[in-house]
Amino acid sequence: MEIDSKERHEINLQPPKENSFYLQKFRLYETRSNFYMIGWDNSRTIWKVLKIDRSESTELLIHEDPTIYSEREYLDLLSRIHEGNKPTGGLKFVCLCYGIIGFIKFLGAHYLLVITERREIGKIRGHVVYAITESEMFPVPNSTVLSKMTYSKDENRYLKLLRKMDLTKDYFFSYSYHIMLSFQKNLSNSKSGVAIYETMFVWNEFLTREIHNQLQNTKWTVALVYGFFKQATFKISSQDFILTLIARRSRHYAGTRYLKRGVNEKGRVANDVETEQIVFEDVPEGSPFGATSVVQNRGSIPLFWSQETSFLNVKPDIILSRRDFKFEATKLHFEDLAQRYGNPIIILNLIKTFEKRPREMILRAEFANAIEFLNKDLPEDERLRFLHWDINKRPRIKAKMALLRLGDVAANALELTGFLHCQLIPTSRTEELQKLSPTSCDDRGDHVKEDLDEMDVEMDNECDKLRGAYCVKVSSVQNGVLRTNCVDCLDRTNVGQYAYGLVALSHQLHALGFVDIDNINIDSHSPLAQELMQIYEEMGDTLALQYGGSAAHNKIFSEMRGQWKAATRSQEIIRSVQRYYRNACMDPAKQDAINVFLGHFQPQEGGPALWELNADQHYDVRKHGSNPTAQRSRYNPSLSSRQLFHDIQLDQCLRSSSFKFEEGALFDSSNFLDVDWLSSSGNSCEEETYDRSSIIGSPSRGMSSDSMTTNVSVPDSGTSLKKVQTPGEISVDAKVSKQMHRQYSEKFVRWVTEEDGFFD
Repeated sequence: MEIDSKERHEINLQPPKENSFYLQKFRLYETRSNFYMIGWDNSRTIWKVLKIDRSESTELLIHEDPTIYSEREYLDLLSRIHEGNKPTGGLKFVCLCYGIIGFIKFLGAHYLLVITERREIGKIRGHVVYAITESEMFPVPNSTVLSKMTYSKDENRYLKLLRKMDLTKDYFFSYSYHIMLSFQKNLSNSKSGVAIYETMFVWNEFLTREIHNQLQNTKWTVALVYGFFKQATFKISSQDFILTLIARRSRHYAGTRYLKRGVNEKGRVANDVETEQIVFEDVPEGSPFGATSVVQNRGSIPLFWSQETSFLNVKPDIILSRRDFKFEATKLHFEDLAQRYGNPIIILNLIKTFEKRPREMILRAEFANAIEFLNKDLPEDERLRFLHWDINKRPRIKAKMALLRLGDVAANALELTGFLHCQLIPTSRTEELQKLSPTSCDDRGDHVKEDLDEMDVEMDNECDKLRGAYCVKVSSVQNGVLRTNCVDCLDRTNVGQYAYGLVALSHQLHALGFVDIDNINIDSHSPLAQELMQIYEEMGDTLALQYGGSAAHNKIFSEMRGQWKAATRSQEIIRSVQRYYRNACMDPAKQDAINVFLGHFQPQEGGPALWELNADQHYDVRKHGSNPTAQRSRYNPSLSSRQLFHDIQLDQCLRSSSFKFEEGALFDSSNFLDVDWLSSSGNSCEEETYDRSSIIGSPSRGMSSDSMTTNVSVPDSGTSLKKVQTPGEISVDAKVSKQMHRQYSEKFVRWVTEEDGFFD
């Protein structure tokens, strides 16, 4: 249903008129034939009744009483229900609860899942965010109509799987704020009810699907977001601001490290996480305040690839599972990113450039090939910006230098995408609202208006007609996103995201007036940077435990804190062992639990049980054919590096002491930059023993799909492979340089071509 056009540009952060209240406390009662749930709003002025049929053994029947009751009226109603059911035991109180998580059915009865205890973990301008402390599950049918399957061994096994989903860890929700959406989307979304209920980050979408379909509203349920939520207050020059860091994990193609890799046919990637950094001025309730928000993304490399874990192999081979000659799935993934965030899409790829036993470098090559292929058909302003940097290549680089290098990339990415900056003024503040005259609203600039038009936000200059609490004046919006990945999208990715968050915070604080332009850069050793690093480190550990089974490897963070290197190594070893054990021993059961919870597997009576099926790998050969050698790619030691990378002029690249990219090279069509190449000079911390450019070619182009076994061995280092570079030896093709000037800031191009200020 459309909101009135005059309300589109306004935010209250209250639901629209048709849903002008929300329920947040509930009492559950039962009779032999029905569950009755009583819900009321925070002011205790609106009381609603929900009835769930308990006489039906297989179907779920839910009815919402359209009447809005007062407290006295609902108590009278319960009294009448009790009197009418006395012959079968009357009406009994079951529990106090705080929302419906959903309903689920295996082989027997439907089960009702509810929140029975909650705790507050933060607020977004008065809108409380909660975590679950305790939950309960009840069979819906009464005991007289329960089927025999409810007591079967398989049913109990499915129930045990479901209980493995610990809803008290890393799940959060809000009754009054759409926590599954970014702050910018909350401002711009012009839909109400079910239409606004975007479900990519709602992990109980499957569990609530039936009740939403029957009731056509979301009043009785909570939207559970899985990921990370942290809020902290900081002070700069006697002014306080609130920083909120939110990580939202996608429910699509969700799972554990080795069982969910790469991309699926729909373009969904594993470990897809949206990270939002919100900064508000900390002012009393009812006062005007400034707000900023910036969003970044992480996700598995969008190719068909996988790894087979085992007890005997700590580092399993990377398998290119299937040829996708036109990179259709990769294309779908980036189209989805563009739809979610706009353009440009900037990809920061942190995987390894060179390995003695090629693993990551195979993905690096194929990923570059995919971007090159996709960019050929994209308009120039929509091309993917592709940046490579092997963060592990120079172990002797100091942590500060690594963060500076990533910070330079982050600053230019932020310049390309922008971020949300707005002022929110209470409608009760007449003086401030008068300043938002049609003229001042127009002062935002044409480019901001165009951006807001794309966001479907009405710009009608009637800022004082807000039906809710605030009128919003938007100064800038975010269009586009930085997407960071390594192989697992955990450890290295988290360092990259912190670097971006630190750069973004400095610009957010400048926009809010906390710092001037001369002091916009936050020193990485300052207390504020250290506090932010601690929050990102906590987020990284949380996301790593969810996907990888152990806390993140935080060598750079440990070095920035001055932690003893021996202690850091010991910690890294322990975490590696934890991750290895959990991946090998515990992940299959964890993946089964996720599949059941998300509805990816729905048991059928007479059908195979979940545990009778093969392990949940990225690609199932039974589904796509019977010849596994045609569908899985392994490294073949007989292939030379020339065969693997035959599209690159290896002689030119390997024998030259400088990099020269001729016309027609990959850069011309891919918006492709390698941060290693850009920074290669006498300032490098170690000698290069393998040419960086040799990895750009496709590991599989030119091979038939029937013989796609791309296991390679790298030739021994010798005089033809050895490279020692001296300052000023990078040369960039004139056409490439011109293209870079169109796509990147002058400062970034200068850094690319001259390394100006890189290590300052």
